[in-house]
Amino acid sequence: MVKQLLACICFLFASVNLSAGTTVDLRGVRLWSAPDNTRVVFDVSGTVSHTLFSLDNPERLVIDMSGVRLGSGVRLNGSAGLVKRIRSAPRKGNGLRVVLDLTKGVRPKSFSLKPNKQYGHRLVIDLFDPAAREGEAVRKTIPVSRSARRDLVIAIDAGHGGEDPGARGAKGTREKDVVLAIARRLAALVKKEPGMRPVMIRDGDYYVGLRQRIEKARRHRADLFISIHADAFHDRRAHGSSVFVLSQRGASSEMARWLAESENAADLSGGVSLDDKDKLLAEVLLDLSENASREASLEVAQNLLGELRPLGKMHKTNVQQAGFVVLKSPDIPSLLVETAFISNPSEERKLRNGKHQQALAEAMLRGIRSYFARNPPPGTTLVAREHVIKRGETLSHIAMQYKVTLNRLRGINGLTSDRVNIGDVLRIPPAKGS
Repeated sequence: MVKQLLACICFLFASVNLSAGTTVDLRGVRLWSAPDNTRVVFDVSGTVSHTLFSLDNPERLVIDMSGVRLGSGVRLNGSAGLVKRIRSAPRKGNGLRVVLDLTKGVRPKSFSLKPNKQYGHRLVIDLFDPAAREGEAVRKTIPVSRSARRDLVIAIDAGHGGEDPGARGAKGTREKDVVLAIARRLAALVKKEPGMRPVMIRDGDYYVGLRQRIEKARRHRADLFISIHADAFHDRRAHGSSVFVLSQRGASSEMARWLAESENAADLSGGVSLDDKDKLLAEVLLDLSENASREASLEVAQNLLGELRPLGKMHKTNVQQAGFVVLKSPDIPSLLVETAFISNPSEERKLRNGKHQQALAEAMLRGIRSYFARNPPPGTTLVAREHVIKRGETLSHIAMQYKVTLNRLRGINGLTSDRVNIGDVLRIPPAKGS
């Protein structure tokens, strides 16, 4: 009997010690505000079991974390986006209650993240603004007039952001910061370009999901998607730029995914429903869309590669292919640019330099402009007018007549000199301000 009692006591002590050993510390909180959502990230010492529920009048979100305590000296505070204030209190037993005071009702989503090179365990709470989503849905249903001329839309994606800093240089330079700076410079250049309009996938320090990036580009009916990154490698000597398009394997797997989603499939075929089509026809339609996009992606990528070469040595001299998620929109030509190696001290310095950032943006624009000068999408203002050369006309006179620069006139026609012949047909790009 005594032995049994002692065994029970030992078991109880072991249970207490085990329970105490599994308590998770909440080490801090970080907030990231995006246009349509706010991300709340709790840094914790281990995996957290939790529940969520909402309260109104006023609007609050309650997060109950089991087996969690507030770390020593830690204070939960801060406000951003949809979050006005953060409060916390221990729960009876072994747990912690965190309350988010909100500016309005939200649609919450929560998930855990395992440790990576930058952070330890994290509990992530994404707060979505329902009103923003409803607005998107309304805009999606607005028909686009096929007769009206439109600007060419360039979707510019600054990689990483918010919770995801990307690679980090020896001097502490974060990939997410430099690529956003380059993306903003490119957007400013595109905005000045006649017949073009930029769309920033992210324009601040917040994270956008990889497939959300594709979705945003498609909502804006983008004609091109360009994702900007800075490479990294354990060998600090690695250097140079690279340009990627989607691999064939990545394209094939993605087509299967899109075929399974009838709504997306209909979008890909110009709004034609595939519900009443057999599987083979649907596959053919999507395959045609995907092949056309891949060919266009490759041509744009080759243009960019040529424009980036004068800025420094290339890491890869040919366009590379990979299965990056952000390149998987079957109906939008897409490419990813690794501007340099942030892990290389010399290239890290260049990436931090505003002049080099501007040079990168200008090189990208030249590559984009060169491609679309030869391949203007139907219905855009970039569709060139034509001019038949008459006796006595010169290239400079024609440029003045149409209020375009000689360089743009040469570029759109692939001319290496100003020599023209009677009867030649020239393509005329849009004038500034047209």
